[in-house]
Amino acid sequence: MKPHGPIPPAFRADASGMLLIGGDRAEALADAAGDTPLFVYDSAMLTARVAEWRAAMPKQVQLHYAMKANPYAPLLALMAGLVDGFDVASGGELKAALASGMAAAHISFAGPGKRDRELEAAITAGATLNLESMGEGERALSIAERLGVVPRLAVRVNPDFDLKGSGMKMGGGAKPFGVDAAAVPALVRRLIDAGADWRGFHIFAGSQALDATAIADTQAQTVTLAARLANDIGAPPPLVNLGGGMGVPYFPGDTAVDAAAVGAALAETLGDRDPVLANSGFAMELGRWLVAEAGVYLTRIVDRKTSHGETFLVTDGGLHHQLAASGNFGTVIRRNYPIAVASRFGEAPAETVSVVGCLCTPLDRLGDQVALPRADVGDLVAIFQAGAYGATASPAAFLGQGPAQEMLV
Repeated sequence: MKPHGPIPPAFRADASGMLLIGGDRAEALADAAGDTPLFVYDSAMLTARVAEWRAAMPKQVQLHYAMKANPYAPLLALMAGLVDGFDVASGGELKAALASGMAAAHISFAGPGKRDRELEAAITAGATLNLESMGEGERALSIAERLGVVPRLAVRVNPDFDLKGSGMKMGGGAKPFGVDAAAVPALVRRLIDAGADWRGFHIFAGSQALDATAIADTQAQTVTLAARLANDIGAPPPLVNLGGGMGVPYFPGDTAVDAAAVGAALAETLGDRDPVLANSGFAMELGRWLVAEAGVYLTRIVDRKTSHGETFLVTDGGLHHQLAASGNFGTVIRRNYPIAVASRFGEAPAETVSVVGCLCTPLDRLGDQVALPRADVGDLVAIFQAGAYGATASPAAFLGQGPAQEMLV
């Protein structure tokens, strides 16, 4: 038997043992959708998560949503009214962000390899471009000159440090992301001299960390770096985007990051900041921390079989919707995401089974030898922490299966 990750504590069952999502029975939600697999996102949990962040963080720090985590349109429309800005990473995400109702002035666009048409779309809309290279800066200035528009340009900095213990390191050493810190002052002076509206720095050192001390140390280094760069440039940045870093507990032994500790340390860091940053604004850019726990992936058991003494629950879902839960999205050692039988939520385990998907590949495994209550054909299996990097981060077209349905409740 292999353990699974911790189920978010907000979830409960009704009197019959059926999992409730947003106050609705999981089976009723599947019936309303008309089919499974189905992603369900709980709007109350999303709202509460933003409120938790605001209660923990210094009041002067803005909250930006990194919409790559989940760009589902109804969810974006909700988040547009809850956060202070959106961070996008493609022309398609820019279009979706604008459609959500988020003002262009509160949208920033990062990511290497932006095409000229994407640069032009952002400049035309009035969004901020986080420049990833000297060459991208020159292209943006040239496009803005042709359009007769003053572009809003920030510089993404590749810092000399990374976020210790992070699942994905975005800084330190050679990286395709951002401009090496040593080259930033020259680029910013070029932008200012060209008449651009310089919007500041984007400094993202890593993501998916659960250690509050490591996050706080990285934020302190980030503020110090921003001050050093500002002094070298001779101008204060209007905004310093501190990146994200706050992760969620996916696996056995993981514990939730202490947001209050992160906020307290950040308040101390900002209170002691260099005077060059006295009038600068600050932001944190979070994706999965805001949305992961609010999402549940529901998939129905279509077969129950035994092979060489091992029981398999075969579902209509799989890695084509939940690549990360299958262990094929950046993890070195496969471990089990939080998982439950939705119709017997909270019951004691009765057997050890492997929950697999419908694809003809041994990689399609949603639960590896996990202890669950007895489940049969027709029962729903729930995969938790499914609100981030699920539907759009998985190969939905693989084997012609197609996308899962999505629902905001």
